[in-house]
Amino acid sequence: MTTFADLGLSSRLLTALEKTTLKAPTPIQAQAIPHIMQGRDLMGLAQTGTGKTAAFGLPLLHRLLDIGHPPGPRNVRALILAPTRELTTQIKTSLETFTKGTPVKVTLVVGGASIFRQSQALAKGSDVLVATPGRLIDLLERGDVSLEQCAYLVLDEADHMLDMGFIHALRRIAKHIPLKRQTMLFSATMPKDIEEIAGTYLRDPVRVQVASPGKPADRISQGVHFTPQGDKAKLLESYLLKHPGEQALVFGRTKHGSEKLCKLLATWGFKVGSIHGNKSQGQRDRTLTEFRNSELDVLVATDVAARGIDIPTVRHVYNYDLPNVPENYVHRIGRTARAGKDGASLSFCAPAEMGELQAIEKLLKTALPLVGGAPWGIADIRAVPKPAPRGARGPRPGSKPGAKAGGKPQGAKPQAAKPQGGMDAPKKAHRPQRGRGGRPQAGRGAAA
Repeated sequence: MTTFADLGLSSRLLTALEKTTLKAPTPIQAQAIPHIMQGRDLMGLAQTGTGKTAAFGLPLLHRLLDIGHPPGPRNVRALILAPTRELTTQIKTSLETFTKGTPVKVTLVVGGASIFRQSQALAKGSDVLVATPGRLIDLLERGDVSLEQCAYLVLDEADHMLDMGFIHALRRIAKHIPLKRQTMLFSATMPKDIEEIAGTYLRDPVRVQVASPGKPADRISQGVHFTPQGDKAKLLESYLLKHPGEQALVFGRTKHGSEKLCKLLATWGFKVGSIHGNKSQGQRDRTLTEFRNSELDVLVATDVAARGIDIPTVRHVYNYDLPNVPENYVHRIGRTARAGKDGASLSFCAPAEMGELQAIEKLLKTALPLVGGAPWGIADIRAVPKPAPRGARGPRPGSKPGAKAGGKPQGAKPQAAKPQGGMDAPKKAHRPQRGRGGRPQAGRGAAA
C-alpha cells in the first residue's frame, strides 16, 4: 500500500499529516502528487469528495517549503482559484492544517468580506493566495497584490468556474501571471470548454483520472421519491424524523424558497440553518461553523454550497428541488460519503421536474432507484400550470372581447409616441405603490 512517506513529501508535512484523519493517500493523491512534485502541469479529473485539495495542496506546500525565505511585500508565490466562497474557505482551512509549525503563510480573499482587511493581510506578501476571481481582480486593480512572482497556478472546480461565467475573469487574471509557471487544473466533469482551457493555460499536462467524469461516489446510496410539489415539505419532515441525530443537507433551487423552507423546518422544531446568495459572508460562515460543530442538524442551501462543504458528519443529502444543471446533482450528493464514510441521497421529483430527472439519469447512465411514489405520466406533466412569459399580463377584469393582454382593443388608432427621456422629456415623479390603508407597498425581491 502506498503511504504519504512513499510519495517523498517533506518530513514537516508528514508530521502535520499524522495529526489529521488522512492515513493513506486516496487514488487521486497517489497519482497526482508525484507528477506535481516533479514540476509537471497536471489536469486532474476526479469525482467530488476524493481528496483533490490534498492532491494539489501537499506537493505545492512541499515545493514552497524549500524556498526558505518570505515573499516580498504584496507578492504571491502560488495562486489557487476556486468559484465559491465556501470552497475557498475549505481549501484555506485544509492548507493551514498541513502548514502548522511551518513558516508558510496562506491568505484568503473572497467577495462579501472587507477588502481593506484583505489588503492589509496581503501587505507583507503571501506564500499561497486562495481567492475567488472577482475579488482578486478588485485587488489587482487597486494595486494591493502582485502576481509577478507567482510560479504556481491552481484552478480548482474549473467546470464550475465555467458554469458561473468566470472564464473572462480567468483571462484577465492570467495576464498578470508569468508564462513560466506550473499550472494544475482539477475538475469533476470534463465538458469541451475544459479541454480548451487546458490547451490554453497548461503546457504538455499529465492527465490523471480516477473515476469517470460525473460518476458519484460509490459509497452513496441514491434514490428518487415522486411527489407533488406541494407535498415536499411534509415528506422531507417525515424523512428527517426517521433519522434523528444524523446531519442532513437539503438543497433548494432558489434563495427565497430555501429560506422559506428553513423557517418552516424551524417552526417544526428542527435545529436548522440556511446558506444562499442573500446571506452575507459572515452569516454563511457562522452557519457553516454551527453545522460543522453539530449545533445544527439540518442545513438548507442553494447550489452555492454544492461545492465547498467538507463536513464528514453529513449523512443525508435531500434534493428538495432537482437542479437545472445535471452536473450539479453530482456535486450536491458529493457532500456526503466523505472521508471514507457512507452516505445517502434522496431526490424529490414533482411532475414539472421530470425533464431534470431524465437529464440527471442520462449523465449517470443509469436510472435512480425508486424509493416512493410512481413516475409521473404525460398527463400529470401536462396538467402542471405553465408559468406566464416574463413581463406578460393577462386581460384586465371587465375587458371587452378581442382586447389584447394589455387591455387595449385590437385595431385601435395608434397614439403618438411618448418621449423616451433626455433633456426635453417631461419629468415624472416616482410614486410608490400603496397597499391597504394607504401605506407604501414593499417591492418584491429576487426569487433566485
